Amino acid sequence: MISRVADHCFWFGRYLERTESVARILAVTQHLALDAELSPQQCWLPVIIVAGQKAHFAEVHGEDAAADGELVQRYMSLDEDNPTSLRRSSSAARFNARSIREVVSLEAWETVNELHLWMNGEQALEEFRSSRYAFYRRVRQLTQLCLGLTQSTMLHDTPLDFIWLGVLMERVGQTARTLDVHHHALTTMEQPRSDRNGARQGGVPRRHRVVETALWLSLLRACSGFEPFMKLHQGQVSPQAVAQFLLFEPRFPRSIRHCVHAAFARLCEIRPQESATLPGGESLTRLHLLHQWVADRAGEPFDPLAVHAALTHVVDETATICDGIGRELLGYGPPDSSPSATSQ
Repeated sequence: MISRVADHCFWFGRYLERTESVARILAVTQHLALDAELSPQQCWLPVIIVAGQKAHFAEVHGEDAAADGELVQRYMSLDEDNPTSLRRSSSAARFNARSIREVVSLEAWETVNELHLWMNGEQALEEFRSSRYAFYRRVRQLTQLCLGLTQSTMLHDTPLDFIWLGVLMERVGQTARTLDVHHHALTTMEQPRSDRNGARQGGVPRRHRVVETALWLSLLRACSGFEPFMKLHQGQVSPQAVAQFLLFEPRFPRSIRHCVHAAFARLCEIRPQESATLPGGESLTRLHLLHQWVADRAGEPFDPLAVHAALTHVVDETATICDGIGRELLGYGPPDSSPSATSQ
């Protein structure tokens, strides 16, 4: 496979996964803003941080604009200047699919093209205004349908390996950033401040157990993990259980451990470990080391204070591996001239 085709396959998968993930997080946050005892800033700022657009959003709209849920939703859904918005990501997925029409199946192409045309038409704007739930649901359904169609209608060969390598690497980053931002915010909110005599100060009462549970369940829903978590833990929700599930559960297809393992397996299909002369060896080695690192942490006693450091390591390593894949397999130049981790 030539590097141009591999590049479009890889980014087609990444943009599909990014579109689905952003739509899911927006839908969950909208419900959270209505049901939880959180300020608008506490609800909507994490959405922008997870997308990596905090600086750009503040530059365009101001530091305090994250408290405006409607503005944040429009920015993350329809803004043409935001490279991670639903409109930009779905259009980028369609652009990459169109560039490799000889590779992508007709059914997958029709679905991603339908999403692009709908997102850029009047019908999407009307649905965004009248029913935000229906808007996000339609985006999720079309992206999930397209991802499923790639598996069921394409040959399981190198192009599909590159598409799903892109999906899995994007999913690792999305899950790690979502868990990092929300885990820090929720555990911080749980701790009341006290003076020397143990009296609470600063107007930060401990939240009711039901509210705390609802917040942790919203994190699971943001990662599509609510039902599998509840089946596995029989309804017993705790910060430790949620974090461990999203980090280390090997049977959950969006956990960091599962995605890193699956991404390593895909890259081994593209570039076998025993082929020492083929390009891609550095990326394969780093992905293997990340896989081992996550698996080793799964067997250690859980330390809530180490969650942020662990997730930062995962995000940084994922970005480095994606850059390495670009240089070694996709024909990019030096690091300063390669596409960024958030846009192509």
